[in-house]
Amino acid sequence: MTAPAILLRDVAEPDRQRLLTWRNSPEVAAYMYSDHAISPAEHDRWFNGLAGDDRRRYWIIEVNGEPVGLANLADIDPTHRRCAWAYYLASPSVRGLGVGSFVEFQVIEHVFGALELDKLWCEVLASNEAVWKLHMLHGFEREALFRRHVIKNGERVDVIGLGLLAEDWALRRDEMADRLRDRGFDI
Repeated sequence: MTAPAILLRDVAEPDRQRLLTWRNSPEVAAYMYSDHAISPAEHDRWFNGLAGDDRRRYWIIEVNGEPVGLANLADIDPTHRRCAWAYYLASPSVRGLGVGSFVEFQVIEHVFGALELDKLWCEVLASNEAVWKLHMLHGFEREALFRRHVIKNGERVDVIGLGLLAEDWALRRDEMADRLRDRGFDI
């Protein structure tokens, strides 16, 4: 089986409009905390704030040379040795190809390898079962249920808090690498 070629590259100026379009697409907005359409001015404030912010890191996910999504680290905290993360695939054509698993593996490796942090955490809408189950497959533990935490489509919804410790990843890493290799990925 041949897996798609996946690259995580730094976000750059030419991605500005693409990211706004993705963020406002129904496929992505459905899983974000906010429901409003992001205005160009709001987006520009966010995008301009990326430069020089050591507490955040953003990558464009490319599949076979095409930009298809975004992965990021936030709240990078060297004192407490932790950070948060999130990702989305804006292109429905790449779902089901193992892209999410590959990205998750690479980001986890970066956090516990290059950054030498001890914990990676995230929050996922409870309705986004596919993503929180993927996180748990990679060793994340459910640490919280934030009841009625955000308002989506006028209704309060729950959010699941998940965490992964470096020592838990060490126990799960080889299994996850083998799963990716079995799907044709070069790990």
